[in-house]
This record gives sequence, C-alpha cells and structure tokens, in this order.
Amino acid sequence: MSLAMPMAIAAQSTPVDPETIRALEERAFNAWPARQSVLHGGWVFRLSGGFTKRANSVNALASNASFSGVRAAAEALYARHGLPPVFRISPLAPAAADQELADAGYTYFDPSLVMATAGLDAAQAHACVQIESTSTAAWLDGFAAANGVQAQNHAVHHAMVHAIALPCAFATLHDGAGRTIGFGLAVLERGAIGLYDIVVDPSLRGRGHGSSLVRALLQWGRDVGAGSAYLQVRAVNGGARSLYAGLGFAEVYQYHYRIPPAKV
Repeated sequence: MSLAMPMAIAAQSTPVDPETIRALEERAFNAWPARQSVLHGGWVFRLSGGFTKRANSVNALASNASFSGVRAAAEALYARHGLPPVFRISPLAPAAADQELADAGYTYFDPSLVMATAGLDAAQAHACVQIESTSTAAWLDGFAAANGVQAQNHAVHHAMVHAIALPCAFATLHDGAGRTIGFGLAVLERGAIGLYDIVVDPSLRGRGHGSSLVRALLQWGRDVGAGSAYLQVRAVNGGARSLYAGLGFAEVYQYHYRIPPAKV
C-alpha cells in the first residue's frame, strides 16, 4: 500500500441526504461482505484477513455517530487480528473523527467517489459480453487475476465472492477471437445494482470495452427489475470517471481512507 497522498477531490456544493448515503453504504457492505464484522456504537469494524481496504476498515453506519472511544477500540481489535486499523471516512462520519485521526498521525489516503444513475435506459447489450448468475471457477480465477489479486489471496477472494448473499451478475468480455479480455460484477439489492471491479486488459483499454461491460450489466439490471445503479471509483482514475459520466452516472458523495502512521 502506497503512502503517497493523492490530490484531494473538490468538495461537493450540495449536501446529500444522509439516508441516501446510508442506503448506498449498506448496499456496498452487503455487496462485498467482510469475513467478520463487529458492531460498535454506530460503527462497524470489518475484517477479512487484510484483503482489500473496504473489507478491512472501520466505517460509520449512522449519520454523525459518536467517535468517542472508537479509535481505541478499533486499534485494539485490529491489533488482536494482526491488522492495521484502517478507517474509511464517508459523509456519515462526524468531522471530529477525521480530525482526531489526522491529529493522531493517520494519513489521508485514496479519495474516492460514489456515483449513481437514477434510471437505467434501454441499451443494446454487447454480443461479446457473457453474463452468468453464478460464478464459475474460471470466472473467479480470471476476475481475481485481472484485478491483480495475488495467488496466495485467491482463496480469500473467492470465498468473499461466494459469500455475497444477493443476486449477482458475473460478466465476462470476449474479443472477436473469443479471448477473455475483461470482467465485471453487479449485485442487485433494493431496486438498485452496484457495479464492482469493472476491469479490461490494460493493453486494450480506451477502445470502448469498459463501456460494453457496463452497458451489458446495466441491461441485466433492467431485466431483473432494477431502476438505478451505483458504483465506487477512485478519484485518480480519470478515465473511469469519464466513462461512467458518459453513461449517465453522477457523483453522489465522496469518501477517503485514513491509514495509521508507519511504525518507526
């Protein structure tokens, strides 16, 4: 994990309803389940053996939940499991939480956006995108490899995918010769689909393949009765942000991580 601090994204000019944020946060937690979760006074401590930040982080569950004692409790719990205490700061967290972490030396890291579209327009699904309702061993291995998951983490990664309790679409993109060049995952909950880890072969990016994957998953969402979609994207990924904006997604809110200071 790099400690370089990327440029912060501009603050939103229009406040977002906390209930809208909470509903999207809950969907995201369910769509990428942690192996273990501990509830603590309006916060949730998620643990998954250190695999992925979002599944190994402290998150606010309710708007402006008190942060009193949360940092100490999280530090003790994550230390018990041999993990660093990573905090994910969404708009549900009080400003005092981010300030306390900053004062304690926690580094601002990986600013990201949650984007959503309020409607799913009819779109022609790309013929080279195959969507399955269950994950095959080949899809899991390919999806993990495409996302840079190291071989020693494949078992944890696959178990987390299998743990998703909600309806899913497992997408595979092929080129004209039948070679696999991309993957994507969509999860349906409460009338919305979440798009996760849309990835295309790096040597073939910028050719519309990512758009084909997203359009196919949005079409799947329409077919199963969803009326909206959401996703999470890193602020530094300008290409992906432009792609999603071109498909009707707009920023809803932002979040970032705070990671503990390096030990001397």
